[in-house]
Amino acid sequence: MSLDQALQTAASNVPECLAAGYIDLASGMLLGIKSVDSQPSEVIDLLAAATSDLFQGPNVRMIESIFKKARGLTDDGHHYFQEIIINSDNLLHVFLRGKNEEQVACFVCRRSVNLGMALTKARSSMPAIEAAL
Repeated sequence: MSLDQALQTAASNVPECLAAGYIDLASGMLLGIKSVDSQPSEVIDLLAAATSDLFQGPNVRMIESIFKKARGLTDDGHHYFQEIIINSDNLLHVFLRGKNEEQVACFVCRRSVNLGMALTKARSSMPAIEAAL
């Protein structure tokens, strides 16, 4: 299955999902996106950069480093932040880090969605999306 097909399937399985994307944090590239509506190109262009900031921005890295040091752990590259949920005025944004910690899926749903169902369905879609690469 191609990444586009996997994202389309995921978007149709996650309740009230309006868009699904997959981001490579290492390269800063948006690897794929499926949306029910056309999105402004400015938003699409910034999605990968904003996602990278959320998961691996300088302050996030500092927090992870402090936690590791406080726990006596070596910095092995593992990241603590695995999932991030953002509620905006009208939308729910679910960001899930993949098994390859340099990749993140993003699902955008209507705010009226049941958060538990959206999160469960988004999580269950990850193996197919990751296998598509």
